[in-house]
Amino acid sequence: MQPSGQAARFPASLPDSARAPPPPSRRPATTAERFRAAEPAAGRADEGTSRSERGELLAWGEESGAEGTPGQSGGKCAPRKELAGKPVQQQVCWILGDTLRMLVPVLLVLSFCLMGHAGPAPHFLQQPEDQVVLLGDEARLPCALGAYRGLVQWTKDGLALGGERDLPGWSRYWISGNAASGQHDLHIRPVELEDQASYECQATQAGLRSRPAQLHVLVPPEPPQVLGGPSVSLVAGVPANLTCRSRGDAHPTPELLWFRDGVRLDGAIFRQTPLKEGTIGSVESILSLTPSSHDDGATLVCRARSQALPAGKDTAVTLSLQYPPVVTLSAEPQTVQEGEKVTFLCQATAQPPVTGYRWAKGGSPVLGARGPMLEIVADASFLTAPVSCEVSNAVGSANRSTALDVQFGPILQAKPKPLSVDLGEDASFSCVWRGNPLPRVTWTRRGDAQVLASGPTLRLPAVGPEDAGDYVCRAEPGLSGRGGGSAEARLTVNAPPVVTALHSAPAILRGPARLQCLVFASPAPEAVVWSWDEGFLTAGSQGRFLVETFPAPEGLGGQGPGLISVLHISGTQESDFHRGFNCTARNRLGEGGTQVSLGRRDLLSTVRIVAGVAAMAMTLLMIITGVALCCWRHGRGQSSFSKQKNLVRIPGSSDGSSSRGPEEETGSSKDQGPVVHTDHSDLVLDEEGALETKDPTNGYYKVRGVSPPTSPDSCVTSLQLKSPEIFNLHNGLS
Repeated sequence: MQPSGQAARFPASLPDSARAPPPPSRRPATTAERFRAAEPAAGRADEGTSRSERGELLAWGEESGAEGTPGQSGGKCAPRKELAGKPVQQQVCWILGDTLRMLVPVLLVLSFCLMGHAGPAPHFLQQPEDQVVLLGDEARLPCALGAYRGLVQWTKDGLALGGERDLPGWSRYWISGNAASGQHDLHIRPVELEDQASYECQATQAGLRSRPAQLHVLVPPEPPQVLGGPSVSLVAGVPANLTCRSRGDAHPTPELLWFRDGVRLDGAIFRQTPLKEGTIGSVESILSLTPSSHDDGATLVCRARSQALPAGKDTAVTLSLQYPPVVTLSAEPQTVQEGEKVTFLCQATAQPPVTGYRWAKGGSPVLGARGPMLEIVADASFLTAPVSCEVSNAVGSANRSTALDVQFGPILQAKPKPLSVDLGEDASFSCVWRGNPLPRVTWTRRGDAQVLASGPTLRLPAVGPEDAGDYVCRAEPGLSGRGGGSAEARLTVNAPPVVTALHSAPAILRGPARLQCLVFASPAPEAVVWSWDEGFLTAGSQGRFLVETFPAPEGLGGQGPGLISVLHISGTQESDFHRGFNCTARNRLGEGGTQVSLGRRDLLSTVRIVAGVAAMAMTLLMIITGVALCCWRHGRGQSSFSKQKNLVRIPGSSDGSSSRGPEEETGSSKDQGPVVHTDHSDLVLDEEGALETKDPTNGYYKVRGVSPPTSPDSCVTSLQLKSPEIFNLHNGLS
């Protein structure tokens, strides 16, 4: 039915059959219906229903108005069907009538409410709030209502738990408090994980609902588990991982922490393992470490901690370390003298136990040494060749070494080397002595006690010929009296040759003669040349002349090795005694030379010659007799003769003079010409510089060209001892 405000739009000629029948008679509303109408839910009733009721009331008013509502016609308003074509006043009358009919029921309801419900409306005095509770504890959600005596119920995630106080069907749930005072608290005991939900307190008859309260259930973590515990075996020095794992339905997810001696260890890796449903099945923490032998027996703690259990739950694990030996090596005494005994002690800690020892010195095994102790006699080598001890077990091995402080005397390590230096250059010698303590090293020249320098090096600036010679590097013995000594090296100064004339025996006219010169040169001379007025000769023979050169004896002249050059003249002439003979030598640095003159000697008188011949005859007779008697005495049929040197005679002169007999060759040097010896090891210089034959008897026999006897029991020896004056006869003749 259209509202009354739209009735004017209906046509006036609308038949009676088209009008809506009068509304049925309405009974007064009950009290419960009025309460429901007052509830907020009733205020949200269907708007169409309200409009229908208003239409019925309007229609009901129209009927009443038709029966007696005052109007312009006879004091009553005309029926609605008669409004068409009526004046405006009649239309206003009908509108007012409809309005009054609508207000009457409303006014009746308001008056009833004011008379029957004086006081405040139902409301919440206390509403539940979010709570956190441990698994197994009791949860209490408060709810208090004011000005309400009706039904109160709780919902869980929108599901009504019921209106009874003991909540049948929910064995762990109940409602407590004085219902008359409006207290309706929800209790849950013991709380389980499924109780985590959203809860509401509702006053159903007043249409009131509390704000949602979230119940959070905390599940404490179980004690964690350390894989391999409670004792974990590790190897020292080898990286390892310790895994701590927590399983169960802990909520929230716990964190796993590592501690040692109450100090938290950082660097652990945290990892979660989710289940298929998305919940956490387990969590684990991996601690990486590289243990050492000092960690043996250490205790590590893994702690599972969460909001449900702030103190956490601990699981301890003990580290059992396997490690190679840790070695300490000592020596007693640490400082020793060379030759003293020293004891080495090798101590080791290991897990598992030690299985063997091995000793070495300077990297070479010490044979026969097996145990932890070694006794040995120290020498200088221990200072630079340390003793080492290697200890082994099933895990590995370790090595320690130590060097002794061995005191020993000087030991020569590097000898000085000979030097050959050009004239004017610097010379430097060096020698190395080793000792503990360090030895004192001095330099001298052989035959001279003056110290030229101290230390391992000797420097000679701008050397000259006078610097040539032998230099000595000397180290004094150590505190123990051992060691020490000297080493020497020769300095050769390279210079032009130095030529010196040697004394030559005078010669007789038409007899042989010999001239000599001594040559010192470094480097060695390229040639030694003899020259005179009409010629020169380097080597070999030429006419009456023969040149022979051979090394001078070692040390001759004090300048090192040299050369002796001899000019032999056979059949001297008068001019040979008046000319000069030049001996010249040269090398890459220059040349040097000297002049040698030939001396002259006169013939013996006839008397002296006859006497000499007689004396020689007597001498020969006595020698023959003595030899015969000596041989008969010893029963031997052989004679012992002294060993003689090989002699080289000078060829005869060009004028055809005859050579001398054996008697002349064994005569005095004043009477004979020069004799050239092919074995020159027995040539020495006397004080005047003359070349003489070595005499092992130091001048006792004074026999030129004949060696002394080699056997003490020979016949010649006996004769010489008995008649030494016979062999000195030539001295009287001269």
